[in-house]
Amino acid sequence: MKRTDTKPWKFLDDFRQTAFEGEWPTLPELFAITMSRFPDRPCFTVYEPDRISLSYREAREKVLHVSRHLRSLGVTQGSKVAVTGKNSPEWAVAYLAVLEAGAVVVPIDYQISVGEIDNLIRASDAEILFVDEEKAEELSSLWKKKLKAIYSLAPGKPGYIYDLKAPAEKDLPPLVPAKSEDLAAILFTSGTTGIPKGVMLSHRNFVADCFLAQGNLTILPEDVFYALLPLHHSYTMLAVFIETLSVGAELVFGKRMAIKQILKDLKEAKVTMFLGVPMIFNKLLAGVVKGVKEKGPVVSGLVSVLMALSGFVKKVFRMNPGKRLFGSLVLEKISLETNRICISGGGPLAPAVFKKYNQLGIDFVQGYGLTETSPIVALNPIEHYKVTSVGKVIPGAQMRILEPNAEGIGEIIIKGPMVMMGYYKMPEETKAVFTPDGWLKTGDLGWLDDEDYLYLTGRAKNLIVTEGGKNVYPEEIENRFQLFDEVEQVLVCGYEIDKATRSEGIEARLYPNQDLFIKDAPTDKTGGQGWIAIEERMKELVDEVNAKLLPYQRITKVTVLREALEMTTTKKIKRHSAKAAQ
Repeated sequence: MKRTDTKPWKFLDDFRQTAFEGEWPTLPELFAITMSRFPDRPCFTVYEPDRISLSYREAREKVLHVSRHLRSLGVTQGSKVAVTGKNSPEWAVAYLAVLEAGAVVVPIDYQISVGEIDNLIRASDAEILFVDEEKAEELSSLWKKKLKAIYSLAPGKPGYIYDLKAPAEKDLPPLVPAKSEDLAAILFTSGTTGIPKGVMLSHRNFVADCFLAQGNLTILPEDVFYALLPLHHSYTMLAVFIETLSVGAELVFGKRMAIKQILKDLKEAKVTMFLGVPMIFNKLLAGVVKGVKEKGPVVSGLVSVLMALSGFVKKVFRMNPGKRLFGSLVLEKISLETNRICISGGGPLAPAVFKKYNQLGIDFVQGYGLTETSPIVALNPIEHYKVTSVGKVIPGAQMRILEPNAEGIGEIIIKGPMVMMGYYKMPEETKAVFTPDGWLKTGDLGWLDDEDYLYLTGRAKNLIVTEGGKNVYPEEIENRFQLFDEVEQVLVCGYEIDKATRSEGIEARLYPNQDLFIKDAPTDKTGGQGWIAIEERMKELVDEVNAKLLPYQRITKVTVLREALEMTTTKKIKRHSAKAAQ
């Protein structure tokens, strides 16, 4: 769809001074505005076990009902309420009800241990907890004397969210609604043991980022978003949940991150906006490549030629022949025939993967951001994308490169309405991540071109300094392995080769694709012939990657892992815990 010069948030002018005041509405005000525009459109939908859908009017009624119950318990402006559970309409209703009461929501990863959840509840000063069925019993016994109430997100369980009693508005104390600049949510970043670091994001942070991101990407009321990744994560919370609510689109909740289930959901829901992480898109593409190869060398060669031609036409002439060329042959097989846009976030995606999806006719978007920036600060516009860039800086965001080297690479720093308020009860840590003149230091390294497109090179703390004094960014090397379906996980890091000079060699730790090696080498992992063959194959792949790298970037040590590396819920390797374990 061709973009116009009209700002996507222009319609808010019709509601200014009536539905809200100031530059941006709060999240409850935004939800109320959208409900008034699209009351009967589907809002929250699940397809498992049966299709259940709430319209915007129905979802709003449930939010107001739960909010009144919370207010009857004394929840008011500044109160903290935690929510932990699988993606579901109940999770979304709880989140919005907390904000409707003027309070602060604390979304917590439901896949972490009970002890870690306990730690985050303490750190956030939460007074009430909404919890899914898996951890309900343990958390209830742990917190029954410490919290005002614990409620269930699971139907049929005691304290189920939709069964809560709510007084009439006239029987409640006056509502003290939050203002745009007030704290809306505390999001905990990685590292939940010890002293957790909670990112404080205001209503203004979320709403401004939601609409300013639309300056680089058109979304429509007719869109169907797919919430597959955990909603507690800032990427899904903003780019899926809040973006959906801002335009009156439909939000379909995915239950399991299994490829078969994902394909089923995409097809049944006729998803148009599919947001995922690199691992998911890599697996889908690997399936496509495998299926084409199985049709023989003639078909495989023809498809390769057509993909190259399709990509050229799309990039140069801004036409998209790919969907017609590959619709029935490829896109239907991976349930993307109704898909309008795919967005990859939460980690780096190999440019080759990005390029292949565009060649297949998918408008594929990469973005960049971090929890501290709500999170989006860059998106690749579909009408003018750059394969090796993570996106063009969105309107309203300011970005600079701090102390760039001779190649223009340095730490990325950011200013704008999406930048966090700070870390909860951590003034020193907050001060440490801002420059004296108020720019947020991201810890990421990269460079900007003359059109404000951002190119990432890696994390500052992951930088490898070689014996020759060269800087190597491990993420750039890891990206080279994304199209090898034999490799399930890869971690590139430095290892010390000279204590005196602190120089490092480059090591690749590879975890083989279990499905493939069990099929091809069913012997045990303790050193039998099958395992030796797998190690040899991993080393061959490293040789292929090394052949395309500069001499100082080449991998000099290969470790084939027998156990998978620990990952976050958005499928990123916990890099530093992995290094510490060796």
